[in-house]
Amino acid sequence: MPEKLKIKLSIADRIYPLTIDPSQEEGLRKAAKNIEQLAKKFEQNYAVRDKQDVLAMCALQFASKIEQKGIDQSEGSKEAIERLIALDRLVDSKLGIK
Repeated sequence: MPEKLKIKLSIADRIYPLTIDPSQEEGLRKAAKNIEQLAKKFEQNYAVRDKQDVLAMCALQFASKIEQKGIDQSEGSKEAIERLIALDRLVDSKLGIK
């Protein structure tokens, strides 16, 4: 059983102690850094009264990116399937298959 790693992440001026698998460390540290950077950007560019508002805006930004990627991939898959069907029909027509 792999050893667990104890780390502390700072997000919005709070420290969050976590016990994680070592393979998760890099991703979690990058995520925390991205949240911090985006939070600072929101604080600088918008009149924000509360850290909770900043964090909610960060969560919305990151979640919308994930959702949009899913939509884009779904549309890309649909287009690829349609092209494959058209190609299959073309091959069938050239081979005389109905």
